[in-house]
Amino acid sequence: MSAWNALWWSIRREWWENRAIQVAPLVVAALALVGFAYFSVRFGHFVAGHPGKALNVAAMPFSGAASMILLTGWIVGIFYAADALYGDRRDRSILFWKSMPVSDLVTVASKAAMPLVVIPLFACAVALVTQLAMKLLGPAIAAAAGGDASLLWNAWPMVSQTLVMLYGTAIHALWFAPIFAWLLLVSAWTRRAVLLWAFLPFFGLFALEKLALGTTWLLSAIQYRLVGAMTEGFARGALKEPITHLSQLDPARFFASPNLWLGLAFAVLCLALAVRLRRYGEPI
Repeated sequence: MSAWNALWWSIRREWWENRAIQVAPLVVAALALVGFAYFSVRFGHFVAGHPGKALNVAAMPFSGAASMILLTGWIVGIFYAADALYGDRRDRSILFWKSMPVSDLVTVASKAAMPLVVIPLFACAVALVTQLAMKLLGPAIAAAAGGDASLLWNAWPMVSQTLVMLYGTAIHALWFAPIFAWLLLVSAWTRRAVLLWAFLPFFGLFALEKLALGTTWLLSAIQYRLVGAMTEGFARGALKEPITHLSQLDPARFFASPNLWLGLAFAVLCLALAVRLRRYGEPI
């Protein structure tokens, strides 16, 4: 079996064994549709309360639904990464998988691909289907309630917004790579309480910095790692309203950011260490 085939089947195994990856975004999508149905009924009232901003008001549910679904995907990815290599040692299945003709590199790569590629793409697909359902059902509900159906229909250009969503997902996957790689490293090392060991060192360093220097540089760095993809990947001032135009994207500034490449270098280091730890890992 080639390395690529082994990677493909390893990713499929992770997909089959972790149903929460599929369930969580679908639940959020269903809740978003229920909320949008209420919004469509009250659409005329909402527009009347925001004179001159009718188009932005109509676009907000589409943007909000996609944001919630994608955020759910990232959160699911955090819990997945924290358990990915730790779970194999805890349930002793690591002995079985080590007997298979799959290298430690392929195993770690497949587990890294889940939160960085597979889960985000699945969340994108769920968000796209949800937005399409909103676009088809919203105007009908609004018209039945006496609202402006055409405004709700025209508020969300699907083609450009799909490109925006894919772009946003890609830059976030690159920007969050060091976070997920760090979680995989801790998952391969610790014997218990993965999330505690993953975040406790940062809390300790923050407390030490605050007491010794009176500064909050580490806290600012963490906040920047969480929101930096949006501030670096989109034009300045674009985040004050829903992203509805391709002109609001700024990939040149994003890929010119040294923090992106430093983060990716850190991610590669963490994954390399995770491969080594798994190679010599034993059941807990």
